[in-house]
Amino acid sequence: MPENIKQLSLPVVVTPSVLRRLPLPRHAEGGDKDERGTILIVGGAPQMPGAVILAGVAALRAGAGKLQIATCASIAGLVAAHVPEAYVIALPETKKGAIAPSAARLIARHANEAQAVVIGIGMVEKSSVTALMKHLVPQLKTPVIVLDAVALTCFKRCPNTVKATESKVIMTPHAGEMASLLGITKDEVLADAEATARHASERFGAVIALKGSQTFIVDAQDNKAYCNRCGNIGLATSGSGDTLSGIIGGLAARTATPLIATVWGVFLHARAGDRLAKRVGGLGFLARELLAEIPGLMEKLDAKKTGKKRAAK
Repeated sequence: MPENIKQLSLPVVVTPSVLRRLPLPRHAEGGDKDERGTILIVGGAPQMPGAVILAGVAALRAGAGKLQIATCASIAGLVAAHVPEAYVIALPETKKGAIAPSAARLIARHANEAQAVVIGIGMVEKSSVTALMKHLVPQLKTPVIVLDAVALTCFKRCPNTVKATESKVIMTPHAGEMASLLGITKDEVLADAEATARHASERFGAVIALKGSQTFIVDAQDNKAYCNRCGNIGLATSGSGDTLSGIIGGLAARTATPLIATVWGVFLHARAGDRLAKRVGGLGFLARELLAEIPGLMEKLDAKKTGKKRAAK
């Protein structure tokens, strides 16, 4: 890592008490779904239709009011059937099953009417994804953007594309994706994950969640860093990252700041894994089983409701 990385505060270990000092947005009992925000999930391919399904349901479990999913036309019907709560947008696709770059304008139109957009999960054919992102990201003006999976590595040679966008950006790489994004080795990432996350946050002007046994969450612009130590090996399973991106996006749709949405999302995802490990076993629980744990965890961690319960006692 470069020696001139800006010195940030030491990372704060995420705990329930820390989260209560970073409260999520409140929503009035009489409010409607519009007040809880719209999220758009962009991704999927014929080989992986489940990714957008997981992320979409995760966003709703995190409290988002309205869900839209933009995916390949060939699987749009399947996705709609599995997520009846969603408005599904069928996108043109390439012969290899990727979302076609020509879909950028349609995606941007829907994204700019949403509060948050998650891009990259379940996408294939990196060249097509890179072309799509090149045209799409500059058109995004209003939503918080969550970048995951193949959408992350498109910006290795053009970090200013992310840094210059008018939208706030969250990036959620694991160590391998971070290595590809920065042009270094995975071993270099793992040797100092915290410093790597700080460097990436400065380079891309984004909130970074570098996933691992310890997940480092950094917002260099606000001089804030957090470390999540919850979770277990069972979370290292297919679809787990898709659920995390959906949770973060759902919280951002509710107007949580990008940093707060990321800190809460990482903790909720990890703690859901810990709950399942106790009930099901340390290995073998499914990513989709994480989703039902999220609403109860949020309720338990809600400072206002916790205060009421204590007062009642």
